[in-house]
Amino acid sequence: MSSVLSTFLQELPGPFLVLGIFLPVTLLLLLLIAYFRIKLMAVDEELSQISDCQNKYGSSLYRRMRRR
Repeated sequence: MSSVLSTFLQELPGPFLVLGIFLPVTLLLLLLIAYFRIKLMAVDEELSQISDCQNKYGSSLYRRMRRR
């Protein structure tokens, strides 16, 4: 197994390995991280808006129930 791997690495040029394999994979991973970070920030914003609405309406509902 190690002889196959060493032969493969000897025949494969270094720039192809870096530019053809490692760089695209790294860029793809960074792009996925950025995408999910943006999605998470949007969900956090929606949750804070929902929480604000529930606090606003929930407190007024609590006051109405308390008056009875």
